[in-house]
Amino acid sequence: MPPQPSQPRPHGPQPPPQSHAHEPQQHLRPHPEEPGPPRPGEPSRRNPYRRLFDIPGTRAFTIGNLIARLPMGMFTVSAVIMIAGTRDSYALAGAVTATGLAATAVVAPWTARLVDRHGQARIAVPATAVAALGSIALLLCVRHGAPDWTLFAAYAATATTPNTGGMSRARWAHLLKGDPVRLHTANSFEQAADELCFMLGPVLAALLCGALFPEAGTLVAVVLLLTGVLVFAAQRSTEPPARGRTGAGVPSPVRAPGIPPLLVGFLATGAVFGSMEVVTIAFADAQGHRSAAGVILALQAAGSCAAGLLYGALKPAGSVGRRHLLSVAAMVPLTCLPLLAASLGGGLVALGLSLLLAGMATAPTMVTAMTLLQHRTPEGRLNEGMTLAVTGLLGGIACGSALSGWVVEHGSATAGYGVPVTAAVTALLIALATRRPAPR
Repeated sequence: MPPQPSQPRPHGPQPPPQSHAHEPQQHLRPHPEEPGPPRPGEPSRRNPYRRLFDIPGTRAFTIGNLIARLPMGMFTVSAVIMIAGTRDSYALAGAVTATGLAATAVVAPWTARLVDRHGQARIAVPATAVAALGSIALLLCVRHGAPDWTLFAAYAATATTPNTGGMSRARWAHLLKGDPVRLHTANSFEQAADELCFMLGPVLAALLCGALFPEAGTLVAVVLLLTGVLVFAAQRSTEPPARGRTGAGVPSPVRAPGIPPLLVGFLATGAVFGSMEVVTIAFADAQGHRSAAGVILALQAAGSCAAGLLYGALKPAGSVGRRHLLSVAAMVPLTCLPLLAASLGGGLVALGLSLLLAGMATAPTMVTAMTLLQHRTPEGRLNEGMTLAVTGLLGGIACGSALSGWVVEHGSATAGYGVPVTAAVTALLIALATRRPAPR
């Protein structure tokens, strides 16, 4: 009879089956960075994604998480359209959303720490309620002409929004503990879901704000966020156990071995994303087709989404560290393609195709980086570790956006495509300099 992966493993540390139960308990997660062989009797006749969702409760929490994750790509676009359309100031809209990003970078790790300590349902629901109230307050302040400072205060309150993608990955890590092959598939699916939501979210927000009224995007995003988190939190059977207060010997994720270079790598990868978006908008504007920038950027997300699903269907070969290094190395030449297309004057069609190909290196890089993060994060700090990764990405996006904007303004849009190339090279150098040998 094949093993039953649907049943969560017993909570708490388990002694080894031999005579080593007297050995001290290790605080770091025991996952090896080498993929192990399939379990004896593991069925391999079906699609790996179907096998993934045969685990009871996974479909329900995934549906709830996808509903909650879609608004993450809606809030910023909705806020910019709403504020700029009412106050006639893109500068004010950009400053308000930047303030929210900075507040999220500070608050999100603390929210994730509370999630690890007290459980996802107990923290995510009230934290989401506070964030939803912040979005509603922003909407009311904009609509009724409140002073500008109230917009900053209201949008900063949305920083309590929990990292739904990180919580979903934490559930997969809990359910598939000791099964690196299916965890690889789960992480690939989550990355593809990220790309899909951030591809559809801005389009849906712009459609709602343009077809209905400026506040429509924010309203719908709030409803989706609350609904999705409630559905997700209701699936208690797949929720990782709350760890309570971790012991004094358990290091913070930022001080755990191997975590700091990963976070710096996330920062560099985020700079690739942020700079590519700004430069593409500027390039399309210079070509007289600024409205086409959204479609072109959607091609990049589509390439990453497709690559993520394909990568998850493949059986991982070699250590996670080696696969991560190869993925980052592949990102460098693929990121050069948009620079080449813009330099040769290929126009928007050639740029779109180059971005489609460039996006295909994103998912494998993020999947392997997230897997390494799961392996190296101390026990009981998984949500916090993943949220720190998202914070690194957001910081990189902000830095990449600012730097590429400066290059475009003082140079050209074509020269701006050198910024994501530089960021990709930086990520590769970090991976090479901090590569850890695979354990025997």
